[in-house]
Amino acid sequence: MSNIPQFLVHSPKDNVGVVVVEDLKAGTDMLGVITETNTTIRVTAKQDIPIGHKVALTELKEGDTVIKYGADVGRMVGSANTGEHVHIHNHRTKRW
Repeated sequence: MSNIPQFLVHSPKDNVGVVVVEDLKAGTDMLGVITETNTTIRVTAKQDIPIGHKVALTELKEGDTVIKYGADVGRMVGSANTGEHVHIHNHRTKRW
């Protein structure tokens, strides 16, 4: 287990975190830091996730609102289980 965070979460309300390391591989027991509260969480990566992309912290289904930075940043157009990759293949803005 790593002591270096692999993902960051800004608010305890967030249902996604942002991967902050290169070459994150499926099966990694990831350490995450919730910056607003300076607490940590752990999630196992179910897929490879590129740096800067989101990871689901809870099960997300089509139509669910994605919360990042404590704010609504879009909706799911597909699903993602905890630890799975959230990006343009399953997440879109609500603007269009």
